Amino acid sequence: MKEDDQRIESFNPRETESVADRELEGIVRPSDFQNFAGQDKVVENLKVFVQAAKLRGESLDHVLLFGPPGLGKTTLATIISNELGVDMKTTSGPILDKPGDLAGLLTSLEKGDVLFIDEIHRMPKIVEEYLYSAMEDYRIDIMIDKGPGARSVQITLNPFTLIGATTRSGLLSSPLRARFGIKCHLEYYDVIVLQKIIKRSAKILNIDIDEQAAKEIACRSRGTPRIANLLLRRVRDFAQVKGNGKIDLEITKYSLDALNIDKRGLDIMDNKILTTIINKFKGGPVGLTTIATAVGEDAGTIEEVYEPFLIKEGFIRRTPRGRETTDLAYGHLGISKYRDPYLF
Repeated sequence: MKEDDQRIESFNPRETESVADRELEGIVRPSDFQNFAGQDKVVENLKVFVQAAKLRGESLDHVLLFGPPGLGKTTLATIISNELGVDMKTTSGPILDKPGDLAGLLTSLEKGDVLFIDEIHRMPKIVEEYLYSAMEDYRIDIMIDKGPGARSVQITLNPFTLIGATTRSGLLSSPLRARFGIKCHLEYYDVIVLQKIIKRSAKILNIDIDEQAAKEIACRSRGTPRIANLLLRRVRDFAQVKGNGKIDLEITKYSLDALNIDKRGLDIMDNKILTTIINKFKGGPVGLTTIATAVGEDAGTIEEVYEPFLIKEGFIRRTPRGRETTDLAYGHLGISKYRDPYLF
């Protein structure tokens, strides 16, 4: 029982995903633009670009999808491939550690195919430079042998579409960013759209859920469909074990409280970041590295995963001197802004 309690206490909706969860994620993932909810402006523009490419019989221009994790970048890449009626090969930036790895992928692409590179900002510089000529001229130059006998061989590629996905577009080099003709920034989802996504997923997974329960899960999903679907599956577990199998408002609140997901969607680490800034650094300003050390988390993870939502919701703000908590954070935590933190 203690082990179960510890698991629930340390539940992280961004990281706690089993193999079964990933399989279910694939089942509920939409496969066409019609079933994709949210990101209306991005989707409408992509529909036009895809239709135009099909009318001309050309490959789609290269696409860059960027935004926080879990907003649908991989899903959109799959949908683009499906709508174009072509195959898609998938890889990620850290895996492509040698130019030869990239060359093998590029030469295997048929005309019009899609190459999807996730976490493209983590691709090594030497591999990135090989992409330049491939993206612009559909050719790559490969060096054969070494020393005085070395020679360059040019390989012509079939026209293809590169779709890059990144959570940190600022880390992309200017030459690489400039070669993407279509750039799409994905925003956090509002509660109404998330509620629609949850109800669609529940229908696919044969989960009985009422409107109020779906809205409650949506409100605590941090504006992120991936987290919404994950919380839906965890609430289903509670409903089957602690309830009658149906997800209603009561079992939903009980489940999410047990998972330490509060009414604003903040989990243990979010609240730990806020309380650390307030209690240890008088509300800030304080540097990101200092915060990371104090809470025992990687600075990059805080900047990439936790901070965007906290800034969006108005709990913290960035200043030239560091991060500061806002009045909203004090109110949310029930802490007086004018008390002496060293007395507590």
